Amino acid sequence: MKDFVKMTLAVICGLFIMAVIGFFLFFGMIGALASAGSSSPVLPREGILDVNLSDFTLGEQSMEGMPDITSGSFSSTPVIGVYDAVQAINAAAWDPSVKFLYLRADNVSGGIATLQELRASLVNFRKNGKAIIAYTENPGNGSYYLASAADKIYMSAEHGGQNMLFGISGSLTYFKDLLDKLGINIQLIRHGKFKSAGEPYIRSTPSEENIRQNQEMINSVWADYSGAMAESRGITAETLNGLIDGLALNSPEDFKDNGLVDELFTHEELVHKLCDLAVVEKPEDLKFIKFGDYVTVKAAAKTTKADSEIAVIYADGEITDGNGTDEVAGDRFVNIIDKVRKNEKVKAVVLRVNSPGGSVVASSKIKSAIDLLKSEKPVVASFGDYAASGGYWISNGCDYIYADPGTLTGSIGVFSIIPDLSKTYSNLLRINISSVNSNKHSDMLSLTRPLDDDEKAYMQASVEDIYTTFVNLVSEGRDMSPEKVDEIAQGRVWTGADALKIGLVDQIGTLEAAIGHAADMAGLTDGYKLSSYPKPLGTIEQLMAIFGSGSDSEDVLADTPFSAMEYVVKDLKEGRPSTIMARMPYDIAIR
Repeated sequence: MKDFVKMTLAVICGLFIMAVIGFFLFFGMIGALASAGSSSPVLPREGILDVNLSDFTLGEQSMEGMPDITSGSFSSTPVIGVYDAVQAINAAAWDPSVKFLYLRADNVSGGIATLQELRASLVNFRKNGKAIIAYTENPGNGSYYLASAADKIYMSAEHGGQNMLFGISGSLTYFKDLLDKLGINIQLIRHGKFKSAGEPYIRSTPSEENIRQNQEMINSVWADYSGAMAESRGITAETLNGLIDGLALNSPEDFKDNGLVDELFTHEELVHKLCDLAVVEKPEDLKFIKFGDYVTVKAAAKTTKADSEIAVIYADGEITDGNGTDEVAGDRFVNIIDKVRKNEKVKAVVLRVNSPGGSVVASSKIKSAIDLLKSEKPVVASFGDYAASGGYWISNGCDYIYADPGTLTGSIGVFSIIPDLSKTYSNLLRINISSVNSNKHSDMLSLTRPLDDDEKAYMQASVEDIYTTFVNLVSEGRDMSPEKVDEIAQGRVWTGADALKIGLVDQIGTLEAAIGHAADMAGLTDGYKLSSYPKPLGTIEQLMAIFGSGSDSEDVLADTPFSAMEYVVKDLKEGRPSTIMARMPYDIAIR
């Protein structure tokens, strides 16, 4: 018995010691990460600015790499905010330590407007007299769009690379047939014949209106992309589209023969070409300045004695209710906006919107806070990849609105999805449910039966009321008649280029342009500081978020083609199956 007790105590002591050691090792690694992230990189005295888009992800705000705990790795791709990237490229144009810019754009992924803003900065870099050399192995829509801004484009001479320059395409996935088999009846209440967010759940194929808006949107984006690529290479857009449609761009020789690249090089030949351009004798003498390091150093060095500030509020992500930190949470953003409004050093504000929309309640709260802010300080809106539905709701009343040509905006419409699972329960699961109610419609949102005609009319009236409110807000914010707004609304998504023509935005321009406009409105002729809200999460904060939240069904669902149903699932869990949404039907990225 004594031996058993001794062994048991020994095991307990061993487990305790291992737990303590693990605890210190874990937080030691966190400390190492924090110290590594805080140390400033040392740049070569002179070198080639190496912009390798495989090394980082382009986003709205710069953020340290997210630790990948599941793989046992504490390193991952960092995010560089598009404004920080643009400012670094602007600085490099005047920096005597930067000989030229070496662009490797393969594997880039990002929003349509994000790539447009980055390309604009590359064009400006060349205008300042410095060269850009681009290299590609697997040219695609996004990567070649960026590479075409270069003075010279070199391509790998080795065969085996894959041309992905085929034009842009989107897929519309419809689930009604599957839902019918599962016995799920989706009851969609909406206003707007173009409001297609719930359409995949009630139809087997796209409506005529949805096909039309998507085709016109794709055409608008591709016209900008193909036009820029063709102009940079000295050919017409018709010629470029003819090559793509005729599948004439297959081998590296095809690209060179048709003028889309300047030379074909093996890796060894490319290195020697870089030596010639950098005026060094041997490959060992080449000095590269990593773009991520350059961004960090230039951001740290950018100081000013000015007391006045311009605040950039990043509304990046879904608009949700509550105080969450991973999206545009209504209560949290109202507090942020109020903090900016009360800060006397802030003389003007840029509302940077990159949101497909979301909760109507949260959008309304944020809109009210922005209106109060605007009554005291100039507020300029800058639209990123998206400023649609709820994203447009919160921003249409700003003093001035900038958008990129490929921004997706508008989507002025409202919908509500209420699933009826009665057939799923009875036919598929063989479960029978009986309701006991205090009133006639007590169980109308229980999901165990379909809505009756009175209940559908009730929900439709709510949607109509919110749609009318939305239209009136845009009418007031954009100085249009309600009839004119309704004509261009109906849930339709517009590109920034088309939105300018119909008055939904004021000017095509970047975030940098919007900040300059805000400075002019505030009369900040003696300089200003930039402050960003909300502050991006650091490494330790990201770790705490990982360990402080578990995985559940709504997180899993958000990564599937059913992501448009994410809010429905969340509301089911929280007993609110009737949330009314102002959201775009999809997210889009250029590859």
